[in-house]
Amino acid sequence: MTKMIRIATLDNVAVALAPVEQGEIVVLDGITYVAAEKIEQGHKMAIVPIKEGEAVVKYGFPIGNAKQDISVGEWVHVHNVKTGLSEESSYTYDAKVEPLEAITPETFNGFMRADGRAAIRNEIWIIPTVGCVNGVAEKLTKDNGHLVQGNIEGLYAFPHPFGCSQMGDDHAQTRKLLAALANHPNAGGVLVLGLGCENNTMEGFKEELGTWDDNRMKFLVCQDVEDEFEEAGKLLGELAEYVDTFSRQPIPVSKLVIGMKCGGSDGLSGITANPTVGAFSDKLIARGGTTVLTEVPEMFGAEGMLMNRCINEEVFDKAVHMIDGFKEYFTSHNQVVYENPSPGNKKGGITTLEDKSLGCVQKGGTAPIVEVIAYGDQITKTGLHMLSGPGNDLVSSTAMTAAGAHMVLFTTGRGTPFGSPAPTMKISTNNDLFAKKNNWIDFNTGMITEGDTIDETAERLLEFVIDIANGTKTKTEENGYREISIFKDGVVL
Repeated sequence: MTKMIRIATLDNVAVALAPVEQGEIVVLDGITYVAAEKIEQGHKMAIVPIKEGEAVVKYGFPIGNAKQDISVGEWVHVHNVKTGLSEESSYTYDAKVEPLEAITPETFNGFMRADGRAAIRNEIWIIPTVGCVNGVAEKLTKDNGHLVQGNIEGLYAFPHPFGCSQMGDDHAQTRKLLAALANHPNAGGVLVLGLGCENNTMEGFKEELGTWDDNRMKFLVCQDVEDEFEEAGKLLGELAEYVDTFSRQPIPVSKLVIGMKCGGSDGLSGITANPTVGAFSDKLIARGGTTVLTEVPEMFGAEGMLMNRCINEEVFDKAVHMIDGFKEYFTSHNQVVYENPSPGNKKGGITTLEDKSLGCVQKGGTAPIVEVIAYGDQITKTGLHMLSGPGNDLVSSTAMTAAGAHMVLFTTGRGTPFGSPAPTMKISTNNDLFAKKNNWIDFNTGMITEGDTIDETAERLLEFVIDIANGTKTKTEENGYREISIFKDGVVL
């Protein structure tokens, strides 16, 4: 087994694919190195002398600058490297748009909705307009579990703490996000549940929805009725009759929309799992499908690699606006834009935000970026999208679901159990995690460190995504993990 990898020819560090002991001899590209100290899996070792102030290069790009002279064989990490990022950046469009060669799409067995969209699940969702009715929504799912039969695959409520005591943009974002979730195709039927005195009024919510199908969507304001459980039970029964009319049928995979996210990343994320998801994304887009990237703060330091793939200058300008907007968000709260990576990331071998970002954007593959969409907006085009959203795992996964993602692919080096409203597939970067947390992890890319190629692993991932779209449950679904989280910025009254 090759114990270390030099990712790009310009790199002056190599990454350990397995732990390397102090004094151990490693042969890399025909050159013999001796580890000056122990190098843990995912961590970096200098393969040329790096002078104080010089760039540390990984993925062919600088990931920071040396705080001191670093000798060949030394461990390269937070103790001797610092970020090279600052709040100030300017961008110029240098188009590198290379369309993918089209491939005839396979089919999956899904559900076709009346509006022409596809779905991979046929569920009933309860969307509270305000946190005050969370308990009612959750009790309704328990009391009406008998409705889950025939073609109906689940009944779920999505509690949250907002919908009242919010002002301005926060209030608008909450309403917009919840309305987008209510429009999700995996929900064959939706009960929108309000209280009656909240800021997020039912009238305002309906206005945000615009149009809806009365068969698919029902509304209940709890203060308007004597017994909310009795009235909601009747409405859920009507929804169940409608949802049960849908059955699975062959649908081209070009109809799939897949979200792509990473969290609990380690030093192998940008070598195994994220490039595999990127290759998968290219394969799906070549078949006419759609993928979406978010977690904007984890693009900092690598955003140019994505922005130059925008299909035109208009989309590029939207990307610049999105990146600059998040930087301003940080600085307006007196926070530095590079306050990242997390302690877990560092333990896994990620040193700086540039290091994390360059690994993170590998999920975007090579396809052109067709659109940049705002938080709470819904996808209307096919191809690769950038979505404005924070790095927080549940907030960004909720936003991708609201945008229309049928499924979220979530790569991780350390593991995490959460699930978003859409099926959330966990993809491990390393073999140890897959073996240890098999109750969390659906798919393993760790075998790439032992010789499997990224392309063949991505082919297996494509097959597995189709399997999940056919109805096979993810581990998060088996465990019953489904949550939402809404992005907020302003005051709570």
